[in-house]
Amino acid sequence: MDIKAFKMDGLGNDFVIIDNRQKITNLSKEQIIKICDREFIGCDQLILINKNDRSDASLEFYNSDGGTSGACGNGTRCVADLLSKENNKSLVTLTTQSGDLKSEILGKKLVSTEIGKGRTEWNEIPLSEQLDTKNLNIKITDLNNNNHTGGTAVNVGNPHVIFFVDNNENFEIKKIGPEIENHPLFPEKCNVTLATVINKELIKVKVWERGAGLTKACGTAACATAFAAIRNGLSGNKVDIEFSTGKLSIFIDENNSIHMKGPVSDIKEINIKI
Repeated sequence: MDIKAFKMDGLGNDFVIIDNRQKITNLSKEQIIKICDREFIGCDQLILINKNDRSDASLEFYNSDGGTSGACGNGTRCVADLLSKENNKSLVTLTTQSGDLKSEILGKKLVSTEIGKGRTEWNEIPLSEQLDTKNLNIKITDLNNNNHTGGTAVNVGNPHVIFFVDNNENFEIKKIGPEIENHPLFPEKCNVTLATVINKELIKVKVWERGAGLTKACGTAACATAFAAIRNGLSGNKVDIEFSTGKLSIFIDENNSIHMKGPVSDIKEINIKI
């Protein structure tokens, strides 16, 4: 099977995008895993663009383990940029499992997307038991064997847990990430962020993505971190979330809705033989 597709990324968080609006491509879980495999094409997530009568398109997100994801912030921004070039619109609305997400194309490869409100009730994350989502009291250990207890849970279309630590370089995300992702407290697993507050306008993060592993950047993790920071009194309603590859700017408006602004890459057309 020959598949025409696109490759894009937001701060190195990369995607294979398949347009299903004219010709539908049906992929098995095994084929999705193969496309995401770095030994083959390689990406953090596979995105399918589907026809939608009430918005510009609807999106399906698949993690590199073949499982679905309810939301993908950087992926949404990338597809918005792609479709804006097709229809010459600066405002693009995309339907996802999390609802209709509006994106504004700002030029110079900058795209802003409104992700919506963060959800914080225990059953909205979801958790397997009723706990205070502001502090889950989960213990993690740094490289010097010092224990840190915390974890703030937020759902921004997918479940996230953020640990605010003094220096996230002192923690092994590759070890902590899968342990927390698969913790019995999270029936749908979760994304894990180690966040270090530099000041009220800047937070540095390392992210382990549910179903994808260590990632260079994660849009929904940036949104969840900013939302959790406000809940904990650590930042204002405007904050930059810094990854190793660059920053995403997060703004939380008066309605508690989260807006994410950041760069997108060039669009590369690829052909997949599978």
